[in-house]
Amino acid sequence: MSKSTRNSGKPWTGENIKQLKQLAKQNTPTRVMGLKLGRTAGAVQSKASQEGISLKPTNQSPYNRRKT
Repeated sequence: MSKSTRNSGKPWTGENIKQLKQLAKQNTPTRVMGLKLGRTAGAVQSKASQEGISLKPTNQSPYNRRKT
C-alpha cells in the first residue's frame, strides 16, 4: 500500500489543523487521518502532539474484559 504524502513537507494550514481536530474528535484511526490529510501517520501524530490533540480513542471496545 502506498503512502499518501501529497502534502508532505508543506506547512500545516489552519484548515488542516481544524480538520485534524475534527477527525480526532470522531475517533478516526491515525492512518485514515493521514490518508485524508495527505500526510503520513507519523506526521499526523507529531502535529497532534504539538497542538495538544489527543488521538487516544475515547470509546474503546471491551474486547479484553472478562465477565464475572
